[in-house]
Amino acid sequence: MLLCSLTLKGGRELLGSIMAKSSKRSTSQAATSDLLQKILKLSRSGKFTAYIRDLLVELCRVDTTPSPVVERMRRAEDRCFKVLERELGSMGFNGLQLERRAINPKISKHANYSLLHFTKTIRRPEGLSPEETYANRSNLVCLIPGEQKHPRGVSTAVNAHIDVVAPYLLPSVKGGTVFGRGSCDDKGPLVGIVAALKLLSRVLPMARLSFNKNVVGMFVIEEETGGNGSLSLAIDRNLRKLYDSIVVCECTGLKLHPANRGAVWYRTLLTPPARVCPIELFAFVNEEIEKEGRAIRAESYHSLFPQRPVQTCHGIIGPFGEHPSRICGRVEFHVGFPRGAAARAEQLVSDCLAAGLEGYLGLYGDKSRIMEAATGKPMVPVHYELRRKGDVFLVTVHGATGHMGAIRERDGAITKMAHLVRSLVFSRKRIETEANGVFRFSLPKHAAKTLVLEGGQGFVPTHSINEVMDRLRTAAERGAEVCLRRLGRLQAGRDVVSMTYEKLHNVAFDGNPNSVSMRHALRAAAACGLPEQQPVLGWTVSCDSRLFATEYPGMEVLTFGPGQLAFAHSDTEQIELEEIRKAAEFLSYYLLLQTGTVPR
Repeated sequence: MLLCSLTLKGGRELLGSIMAKSSKRSTSQAATSDLLQKILKLSRSGKFTAYIRDLLVELCRVDTTPSPVVERMRRAEDRCFKVLERELGSMGFNGLQLERRAINPKISKHANYSLLHFTKTIRRPEGLSPEETYANRSNLVCLIPGEQKHPRGVSTAVNAHIDVVAPYLLPSVKGGTVFGRGSCDDKGPLVGIVAALKLLSRVLPMARLSFNKNVVGMFVIEEETGGNGSLSLAIDRNLRKLYDSIVVCECTGLKLHPANRGAVWYRTLLTPPARVCPIELFAFVNEEIEKEGRAIRAESYHSLFPQRPVQTCHGIIGPFGEHPSRICGRVEFHVGFPRGAAARAEQLVSDCLAAGLEGYLGLYGDKSRIMEAATGKPMVPVHYELRRKGDVFLVTVHGATGHMGAIRERDGAITKMAHLVRSLVFSRKRIETEANGVFRFSLPKHAAKTLVLEGGQGFVPTHSINEVMDRLRTAAERGAEVCLRRLGRLQAGRDVVSMTYEKLHNVAFDGNPNSVSMRHALRAAAACGLPEQQPVLGWTVSCDSRLFATEYPGMEVLTFGPGQLAFAHSDTEQIELEEIRKAAEFLSYYLLLQTGTVPR
């Protein structure tokens, strides 16, 4: 009887303890839900949308493209950071700290370091040293310290970059859309972070609450040139003590991703032997690189990447193109004949170009039949233009610019050009017989005997970056040999092709799709009315996320943000303000779920 009495008493105490804990959880959940309603009320006002618009336009007015004049980059970065310091510093979080954290030149010893190709000029072909490049340059770090009053919660970092790709495009606003370079990649997602913190700076004091765990904001430089800004923060062990998970904000279309595909940028130098045209050599090198890219894609089954986001992009050839991972939208090449010969071959040249285009369209689709939503016009109004000027045919090839991750939805002018060139080469004997004279290819404003081709190759965790680099190099050499054997030459491909990887080299990574951070993110997305996030997939693009995932295996790293990838790096780069607003709502609630809140 005594035992029963004790047991009953102990059971009541245990039940009371469980009820108390359940009550605390219910109270906490109710408080968090109440905060969400306050966030939604504030964010869905015209005043808040205007705040987002004005801040984004202000940041986009600053040209943060790469430059060999690093002082120009430093001044532009300083202007952006001053804007961010003004906004973040006015938010009134308890203990908020802002710091310009200097770029650590020691990153040059790290495996993920990207060489400083953008500092090279004709007069300075070796470029600048890390010390010269990063003197007086920094990232901006914002720390909102948590109260750390109980063990629950996760200290969380949010990261976005301020640099953009060339060419620079001035911002403009049309209705609810902001146009201009950086609007989508990555100043729009960055504004989403600032807007989220602004919302939280309003609702937390109203509820007399504070973060339980830290929130760390990282606003970084040089993502587009390889990621050295984020690398400097990733290897910072003192900073690492302040956060346990991270969200890297990019233009994911408001989708959540615990994994990223990898990417490597190549630079191919073609140095053909005497009497071999470098453009002809290029056409066969391009074909083999494309074939190898398709083979890698076929081998790339991964549960987080069922769509096989393995892209091959050619961004620069000779004087055409701006960036290895920006799809080249226009190339021009010439086909020259001896005096009086071109007129006799005009119809046959025209027919060969048409046949080459048909071969290209069969593989990549006809983008002239797809209408651009932004313009109401065909994505590619005309594939190429052919004009004869005396004894020279001028061929202008058109494509559709954009991020390499969107290459299947866009149109690459360089690969299209390679198809046209090969078609002429295949009919060389007939054309030269018809013309009674030989022809030769050339590029305008390009008199060099060598030719440089640059681009990028995407891959998923099924392949290591070293394997991808080896296979691309072998493919380029194989293409050169195909061309040389057609001409009766015996040189090895490696003697005329040099492929190097001095620029971006991002590994692929796959995180845990069922991590605590991912569960919180899915809950926040559902609560904020974002589209359903199932199945959880990896992002089809590479970004700074991989620097934190590889530096700290096991760290929960997510990629998320507003903006459509198809507009990134394009001539029509744009973002809808509504998407940034939704991103701000999500990030606000996600940070509350991650870090937890405690009474002030």
